[in-house]
Amino acid sequence: MPRVLRIHNRLIIGGPAINVTYLTRYMAPEFETMLVIGGKDDHEQDAIHLTKDLGIQPVVVHEMRRDIHPLQDGIAYQKIKSLIEEYKPDVVHTHAAKAGVIGRLAAEACNVPVIVHTFHGHVFHSYFNKWQTNMFIHIERYLARKSTGIVAISESQKYELAHVYKICPEEKLEIIPLGLDLDKFRTDQSAKRAKFRSTYKLADDEIAIGVIGRIVPVKNHSLFVTAAKKLLEKTSRKVRLVVIGDGDMRPQMEEEFRAAGIDYAYFPEENRNATAICTSWLTAMDEVLAGLDIVALTSHNEGTPVSLIEAQAAGKPIVSTNVGGVSDVVMHDQCGYVTRPGEAEEFAEGLLKLVESAEQREKFGQFGRDFVQSKFSYQRLVRDMSNYYKRLIEEQRR
Repeated sequence: MPRVLRIHNRLIIGGPAINVTYLTRYMAPEFETMLVIGGKDDHEQDAIHLTKDLGIQPVVVHEMRRDIHPLQDGIAYQKIKSLIEEYKPDVVHTHAAKAGVIGRLAAEACNVPVIVHTFHGHVFHSYFNKWQTNMFIHIERYLARKSTGIVAISESQKYELAHVYKICPEEKLEIIPLGLDLDKFRTDQSAKRAKFRSTYKLADDEIAIGVIGRIVPVKNHSLFVTAAKKLLEKTSRKVRLVVIGDGDMRPQMEEEFRAAGIDYAYFPEENRNATAICTSWLTAMDEVLAGLDIVALTSHNEGTPVSLIEAQAAGKPIVSTNVGGVSDVVMHDQCGYVTRPGEAEEFAEGLLKLVESAEQREKFGQFGRDFVQSKFSYQRLVRDMSNYYKRLIEEQRR
């Protein structure tokens, strides 16, 4: 049985964590897998429940953290190198940037036959200044030469990696979209909706618009606030705004809501039915999505946004900026509206169309549900990755 050492930056809420845990659990018994994870920052929401639910016991290398720290990174490298020497994997598969650097360098030093890296997103714009961005691009080009194969999670991401940032030749890239357990988003929706709306004081006749994710600069909650203000000025419908998540930029977002004249409450501390509320972190996303009517995403940059896949599985229409892999996940004018990045007026217009038409919400929701079920199941993910590993292993044996 081939052995896989799977290395991921840190186990926090989001698509990459779901991806690595599903691959670790469901590629057995064809592949034996050890999952290695790094340490998370204090403000990040732990997703360790994913490993517990799936019966996985990950190895934690606490020194492998998001930020660059030469001493800690050096210790993490030595620890991962020791794990490789002891476990003797046929494949080392790294996920996300920091794990990709440390894991691939350690794997090459140990002469691992197959070295694979998945780009769940990238940091080549909207994260750092020009000098830092260029440095990361050059690092990734170097590491790509050390890799047997590179996984992109969407067609648009493959194009960016090969032709925009020139990380590696196109033939070295394999497209394997994310895979998720979508069944729970279609079951018991009425009961889940009632529970969520009761908890957060949402009336039956209020249209709830949710934005889900870390409250950090790249997610651009400022656009959500600006578009919400424009929406509220144009509609007479009862609208509630729900921010699910937390992060360093929450104080700024809260100030922006107040400056826009939108009644706001941080619900964990102020339990009331304000026009806009922030729930902080929640993990029962099937309940969250059952309770919402529209799901928004306002990011500057994305990989493949899991929140939008799950939202569509729950039958919810989308309004999103057209960044990263969004266009691979949301079909414009069929599942929702995909708008130009930073265009608050256009974003607000998309929200307005859905707020004003229950029929349109239902139509988009049904189309999105069927679309994601066919494309983003975890069974398809496991099958695709298994075939990819087998091909790479066979090629290395020739």
